Amino acid sequence: MRDDKINILLVDDQPAKLLAYEVMLQNIDENLLKANSAREALEMLLKTDVAVVLMDVSMPELDGFELAAMVRNHPRFQRTAIIFVSAIHLSEVDFLRGYQMGAVDYVSVPVVPEVLRAKVRVFAELYRKTRELESLNAGLEARVRERTAALEQTAARLRESEQRRTLALAAGQMGSWDWDLASGDVQWDEGQYRILGVTPQSFEITVANLRRVIYAADWPQLETLIRRLSPESPSAQAEFRVRRSDGELRWCFGTAAATVGDDGSMVRISGVIMDVTERKRTEEQQALLVREVDHRAKNVLAVVQSIVRLSRAESVDKYIVAIEGRIQALSRVHGLIARSRWDGADLRRLIEEELSPYDVAGTNILRADGPSFSLDPSTAQAVALALHELTTNAAKYGALSIPGGVIDLKWQEQDGNLKLWWTETGGPAAKEPLAPGFGIKVISRTVDAQLGGRVDFEWRPQGLRCAFTIPLTRPRAANVARRVNGREQAHDAESARVSFWLRMKRWSPS
Repeated sequence: MRDDKINILLVDDQPAKLLAYEVMLQNIDENLLKANSAREALEMLLKTDVAVVLMDVSMPELDGFELAAMVRNHPRFQRTAIIFVSAIHLSEVDFLRGYQMGAVDYVSVPVVPEVLRAKVRVFAELYRKTRELESLNAGLEARVRERTAALEQTAARLRESEQRRTLALAAGQMGSWDWDLASGDVQWDEGQYRILGVTPQSFEITVANLRRVIYAADWPQLETLIRRLSPESPSAQAEFRVRRSDGELRWCFGTAAATVGDDGSMVRISGVIMDVTERKRTEEQQALLVREVDHRAKNVLAVVQSIVRLSRAESVDKYIVAIEGRIQALSRVHGLIARSRWDGADLRRLIEEELSPYDVAGTNILRADGPSFSLDPSTAQAVALALHELTTNAAKYGALSIPGGVIDLKWQEQDGNLKLWWTETGGPAAKEPLAPGFGIKVISRTVDAQLGGRVDFEWRPQGLRCAFTIPLTRPRAANVARRVNGREQAHDAESARVSFWLRMKRWSPS
């Protein structure tokens, strides 16, 4: 028994004929449905899928031609095979009419069973094959839709991945390129053009044009690295510079990797470059800062060493007090400089810090008058030490040694120099010492030797008066040879320029 039987509808108004057709077709192993009228046939067709309709031409109410026309007009039965059975002689016109109504064949009476079975079997198999083909087509279309959807998803993921890659490259100041060795075709992404400072419209990717963009001194190493790529050594890295069309010089880090084909030869070279200009600048600034900190630390240690070596006192306790006072003065100015991130120290703040221990509320011992003025670190240290010595001397012998004494400080910029006047009043008369003490030596050495300036002492009955002249623009060699570990090394010119700039920077008057 077949499990894919199809339906064959037998239509005739005479039950004997229906029985005869059923007997003739029982061996084809299909489902045989019977209808005694055209109306009953239509009801069966609406309820059941039918492959072949075998109908009599002459029937009451509706003849076979009218029934065939109604069947053909229904969308479900446009491909249903209709075979007419006729007991009367049909003319050519009748045959033509039948075919126009949708008939596929005719069987004349008397019916030959073998002929009827052959014709019905042919159209039944045709229906079965058509249905199988439709099923296969539906399955194929479903697979095509699934495959198309999968391809669209894959393409969407690739686009998304490419967008993420592009965003990542852009965020990381990166660009990529690809060189097909077989065709010679070179492709750049947007980041590559951006880093090199060119556009796809204005820049043709050629070796000659690329050589004009790469910094001339760096081109040979890049050319050598590319030439050395091989299946055995398929990758290389290098740092190089590019000169943009606006003249800006940028640092780049590039990586190139070769793709090896099945035959062992290189088929393409791909690469990524990264703009590392900011990193390079940061590294240079860090190196400069390290050198600057080292330079400043050595200067401070040199001053401390001089204080220790030159200090004198009658006893160990007094020696300790003298040393601590001078080092504390350096510490205070160092704090001021550090708070300004080594940009300099404000002269007024430096003076107030030094004299604050003596400025008891209501005494008004300090009168400071001058514009807001920033001293570079080296000058600030020297001035702070000089002010400390003057303050200590005033506390011992001068205006700060008795109530009512006053320190009057004035300063201004004049002819490229800082002019500062220290004037004591209200204290004992100042007497010039027979031999310069340590304080005078410290002041003279720091102002004269270290700063290249001058200090004049005036010993007056009203009190001591000192006039400082400190150059604001001291010449300094860009490269100073110095001996380290028995060898001559040149002091970094850039460090010297930055240090010089820091020393010269001043705040404008508030």
